[in-house]
Amino acid sequence: MSEPETSGIHPSQPRPVRLRDALLRARIEAADRTGVVVDLRDAEVARLEILHDSLDPLFAQVPEQIDLFDRGISQGDTPRLWIDVVAHILMGRDKRMYRFVQDTRFGRIVLAESHDTSVIVEAVTDYVARRMIEREHAMVVPPEPKPDVAPPRRRSRFWPFVLGFVLGAAALFGVAVLAALRSW
Repeated sequence: MSEPETSGIHPSQPRPVRLRDALLRARIEAADRTGVVVDLRDAEVARLEILHDSLDPLFAQVPEQIDLFDRGISQGDTPRLWIDVVAHILMGRDKRMYRFVQDTRFGRIVLAESHDTSVIVEAVTDYVARRMIEREHAMVVPPEPKPDVAPPRRRSRFWPFVLGFVLGAAALFGVAVLAALRSW
C-alpha cells in the first residue's frame, strides 16, 4: 500500500479537492459541449451555403435595376440565409430541414419547408417572381381620369370693368352737361 500524499494534513482528515483540478475538469467539459455546438452551427452554415450557391442562377436572371433582394448568410446564434429584408431561410430543429419563412406584420409565416434544396429553390423562385410583380404594380402610376365635359371657359373680368368705367364716366358727363344747361 502506498502512502497518500499528506502535505502537512493529518491522515485521518479527508484530502481536500484542489480547485485547479476542478476548474480543469469544468473547462474540458465546456469545451466538449462547445465543440458539439460549434460543429452543429458549422454544419448549418455549410448547408445554407450550398443552398446559396443553388440560388445563384435564379438571382443572375433578376435585372440589375431591381434592388429588392440582398442575399447573404448571417452568422448569429441562428444562421440564416436572407433573401430580402423580410424573407429568409433557416434550418429546422433537426438541422437538416430548410425552412423558408417571411416576417409579416401579423407574425412569421412558413412559405416552404423541405429537406430537398430543389423544393426550396422553387419556393424562392416563386417568391422572387411575386415580389417583382408587386414592385411593378407599385411603380405604375395610374392615369388621372379625364373629365367627360370640358369645364366652361372662364370669362375675363377686365372688359366688363372697362365698360362699366366708360358708362359711369359718360353718365357723370351727361349729368354735368344737364346741370350746366339749367344754370344758364
